[in-house]
Amino acid sequence: MASKPPFYLKINARYPQVIAALESLGETLRCAGPLDQKTVHLTQLAAAAAVHSEGAVHSHARRALASGATGEEVRHALLCLTSTIGFPNVTAALSWAEDVLERTGTPRD
Repeated sequence: MASKPPFYLKINARYPQVIAALESLGETLRCAGPLDQKTVHLTQLAAAAAVHSEGAVHSHARRALASGATGEEVRHALLCLTSTIGFPNVTAALSWAEDVLERTGTPRD
């Protein structure tokens, strides 16, 4: 997976036990059921968009790509939220995902 954002690293340096516990919980939850990693991260990406969390959209877009999602799958997962969270929220989430897609050099499919 891509390197962690600088602020995340700062939090990790200050509270390593908390971050270790959160990462362990996340891994446990992702492995607890039948969904593959790509589906889990696309689901978490959608949830991040729904709560309007730019950092989490960045994180889960990176994680989805690392789990084998294409750029178009990331975009489509967000676009499908339009009737649920509204077009303005979707366009914000798409712009945050594009930050990651552009940084990783992910081509348009």
